[in-house]
Amino acid sequence: MIGRLRGEIATVGTDSVMIDVNGVGYVALAGGRLLGKLQPGKEATLHIETRVTENSITLFAFESDEARAWFVRLQDVPGVAGKSAMAIMDALSPAELQDALALGDAASITRAKGVGKKLAERIVGELAGKAPPMGRFGAFRPHTEANGAAPEAAIATGTRSETISALVNLGYSQSDAARAVATAIREKPDADTGTLIKASLKELAP
Repeated sequence: MIGRLRGEIATVGTDSVMIDVNGVGYVALAGGRLLGKLQPGKEATLHIETRVTENSITLFAFESDEARAWFVRLQDVPGVAGKSAMAIMDALSPAELQDALALGDAASITRAKGVGKKLAERIVGELAGKAPPMGRFGAFRPHTEANGAAPEAAIATGTRSETISALVNLGYSQSDAARAVATAIREKPDADTGTLIKASLKELAP
């Protein structure tokens, strides 16, 4: 099983990318948001989900292991296949998807190409209140940009997860904690963990 590929981007297509790893070209399907960030001739690291059937081996590429994990989780929902799951992860970041599920916001999920209202509502109904998926080997490892800095999306996701964990440790349910954090972070998108905990506790106050 291929879990990650690091190498030089050889070709970027409309729905796939070829990455050269030590002279071997791997072709993986990818969403438009990721493809737009890749440049031929530049080094990149792709997180891979490998699907094997009787007739083919298909690689799906993602910018982070968290996005890959959500891609897998979405397919636990009846009616959500690889194409729909990829479209959702192309339209929403892991943090945005997590917030949509916490708030019961099916409309945000319909932003994904080919995902209608009924399927979006089914996704919310099946996944709302559940803990987010884990990485291949437990907690997600923070990834960095080429300059060594953590991307803003990773920082935001880490703050959200830390806040939810703190609230659960205080005795709140996973679903209530996630809903409160999602509401608070929409009002204070740049808040640090401490500020977000305080704002979330206000949302949870009777």
